[in-house]
Amino acid sequence: MDALTDLLDGPRARGAFMLRSSLNPPWSMRIQDEAPLTLVAMARDEAWVIPDHGGPERVRPGDVMIIRGPDPYTVADDPGTEPQIVIHPGQRCTTPDGTSLAEAMDLGVRAWGTDPNGSTVMLTGTYQMRGAVTQRLLAALPALAIVRAGTWKSPLVGLLGEEIGKDEPGQEVVLDRLLDLLLIAALRAWFSRPQAEKPGWYRAHGDAVVGPALRLLHDDLSHPWTVADLAAKVGVSRAALAQRFGKLIGEPPMAYLTGVRLAQAADLLRESDATLEAVARQVGYGNAFALSTAFKRERGISPQEYRTGAATA
Repeated sequence: MDALTDLLDGPRARGAFMLRSSLNPPWSMRIQDEAPLTLVAMARDEAWVIPDHGGPERVRPGDVMIIRGPDPYTVADDPGTEPQIVIHPGQRCTTPDGTSLAEAMDLGVRAWGTDPNGSTVMLTGTYQMRGAVTQRLLAALPALAIVRAGTWKSPLVGLLGEEIGKDEPGQEVVLDRLLDLLLIAALRAWFSRPQAEKPGWYRAHGDAVVGPALRLLHDDLSHPWTVADLAAKVGVSRAALAQRFGKLIGEPPMAYLTGVRLAQAADLLRESDATLEAVARQVGYGNAFALSTAFKRERGISPQEYRTGAATA
């Protein structure tokens, strides 16, 4: 398994918020739902996304926006249009003065907007639960990534558009899986773009020394790796591996491994009911005490406190 595969193996939508928005200009929405990650696919017409920190970006039909929360942002027909709609946590929808728009803009099953035949159509999928998207994935993303229509080919946006309005048995699960697939496909396309700001581990994937070392680590996190062991596996000296790894990744091999292990432990604590002992063994710690010590040193709280906090978030 390579680092990107390991990273993209994480998204697991559960009851994701899915919506087809149909609007006529002028329109502007202030999004402050605090969701960890949102995908917006432009199905018809154009729009602008305006982050609170950064300049406005135009999006056109076929473009997919990947928006990392929890910071608020605005989506509008034009950067100059003042927000008329505010989206709050829990996808509560109001005017800027707090008047509910839930009934006024309800257009049917997962359909919402000002006009069912509006000139602008967007498909939105929101991961509402933090545990549904790994922290490692969120840390690797910018606040806004836009996959342009001309840079990739995928039937998933069209399929999502067909499925989003259906009200059939099991439809929520179908939409959750489609959202996961769309996210993975869009991320893969975005990371593959030459101009994308790639994390160090992504750039190092093609390196003749560090690439194989990364794959070995991600293939078997539970192995008791040492620099000497890893260097022997890739056929170089310990010094050569440490130097090249540090140059490309930005930290020594064992520090990188510790970070990945603890990040995966955090994801497992959020997403599973596994005991701390089982989580420790799965990510390469000999016992629960060893994991607890490392986890608290890194994050400032114990694994149990982290799990309890995640469950109530």
